Amino acid sequence: MTDLLFARAQMGLSLAFHIVFAAAGVALPVLMVLSDLKARRTQDADYRLLSQKLAKGTAILFAVGAVSGTALSFELGLLWPEFMGRYGAVIGLPFSLEGVAFFTEAIFLGIYLYGRERVSPGLHLFSGIMVAVSGASSAFFVTLVNVFMNDPTGFTHTAAGPVDIQPVVAMFSPGWQYETVHVIVSCYQASAFAMAGLHAFILLRHPGAAFHRKALSVALPLACVTALLQPLVGDLSAKHVARAQPVKLAAMEGQFETEVGAPLRLGGLPDVKSGTVRGAVDIPKGLSVLAFGDPNAEVRGLNEFPRDEWPPVAKVHVAFQVMVGTGSVMALLALVTLVHRWRKKAWPHAGALLRAWLWAGPLGLVALEAGWLVTEWGRQPWILRGVMRTSDAVTPVPHLSAPFFTFTLVYLFLGVTVLFVLSRQVAGTLPGQRDAHVH
Repeated sequence: MTDLLFARAQMGLSLAFHIVFAAAGVALPVLMVLSDLKARRTQDADYRLLSQKLAKGTAILFAVGAVSGTALSFELGLLWPEFMGRYGAVIGLPFSLEGVAFFTEAIFLGIYLYGRERVSPGLHLFSGIMVAVSGASSAFFVTLVNVFMNDPTGFTHTAAGPVDIQPVVAMFSPGWQYETVHVIVSCYQASAFAMAGLHAFILLRHPGAAFHRKALSVALPLACVTALLQPLVGDLSAKHVARAQPVKLAAMEGQFETEVGAPLRLGGLPDVKSGTVRGAVDIPKGLSVLAFGDPNAEVRGLNEFPRDEWPPVAKVHVAFQVMVGTGSVMALLALVTLVHRWRKKAWPHAGALLRAWLWAGPLGLVALEAGWLVTEWGRQPWILRGVMRTSDAVTPVPHLSAPFFTFTLVYLFLGVTVLFVLSRQVAGTLPGQRDAHVH
């Protein structure tokens, strides 16, 4: 591997690790507040206990997210000094605001964790809501940086560097509303599905566990709503990509030739040499309809762009298919579950539908990772699309294999530690419920 590949691999590894725990850190406060609201409305000790456990989980993930996020900040400067040196002043505002959101979340999380019996109930609930708002704000501001990298604006590009800098314009680059909502909804969806899958697993082993039935009743509404909302948000995001980043759309869909009435390809593996997608199922005119709302719309193909500006087509296409496929499965499961809820007047707590939620538990995280791969791979070979290539931004320092393997070991250690600590939270003996204890 070259130093460029090691730098990209290290950044990719850091993002892949950080995004999982950051997403859970964004969503768990929402689930925590929902549990708290149910506890206040019903005076049920199980919901109170659930909100306490989710608060502890939020604190754990907040700490890990802070560690991995700090590492990412250093990596941006150390691995990509040309990018940060030239364009840090252009896109520094959302980084600063993310720091404000981070500290705000830390303050209110402390109040929520340690002020349950020390502050008024209203202030305690307000602190939980602020934790959720601050977590979403952090994700919002960080995603704005990615939006800028995909569609840079707010400056005039010159050979000497950016001039006429407008930080606010750069922060809200075209398409910001689509990508930020897409990311935040995916955080809620992935975490709610994971929580539902976990409690489904325990209920299948311990059918009488009332605590876990109640926990499932908190996770399932959020999981179902986000699973049905995400395809709509994703469609808007894809339409923006079709207009603003046609080469990325062509890679996502395996579209090699410019075509009027382009088909939608399901599955398959692109062959760059032959310019075909092997094994795909084509839906006539489907891509033109989805991308532009017109069955006879023209979709630009990869062959219309310089070969050295193509992203890794096969990787982007497969990642996109994984994201769409898992999202479709989750949406279908959500629809079936809501029909069950409407007909039975209760959330599922046994049988085939509960087993389906067990198996669907990881799908949100799979879709989340696949979506980020589409975004990052689809922008290549640019670190700042159309302005700076990734190869021009990498550090000149050699031997990047050493930090890559070091960070890999650190992330493995952190991941195992977090899973162990979180499992202890779930496996603790629940008051008055011997059958709810997980051995």
